[in-house]
Amino acid sequence: MISFIWFLIIGGLLGWLAGVILGKDVPGGIIGNIIAGIIGSWIGSMVLGNWGWQVSDFYVFPALIGAIVLIFIVSLILKSMRKAT
Repeated sequence: MISFIWFLIIGGLLGWLAGVILGKDVPGGIIGNIIAGIIGSWIGSMVLGNWGWQVSDFYVFPALIGAIVLIFIVSLILKSMRKAT
């Protein structure tokens, strides 16, 4: 149970940090940060492999890079949807 809580906390921190680096807000607040961190971790691990520091099942650098890419893509999609309406 404690590892799951750490998983959510680290995922949220990575999603928040990716949003800060890009200067864009993650839609959904804290939940959006957690989702961006977890999905970004998965994307980063698939593309870049597992290397660097590991914290609670996250490899920090690939997870952060994956979260940055994910937030960038989501922000582009949301921006284009706002222009379309």
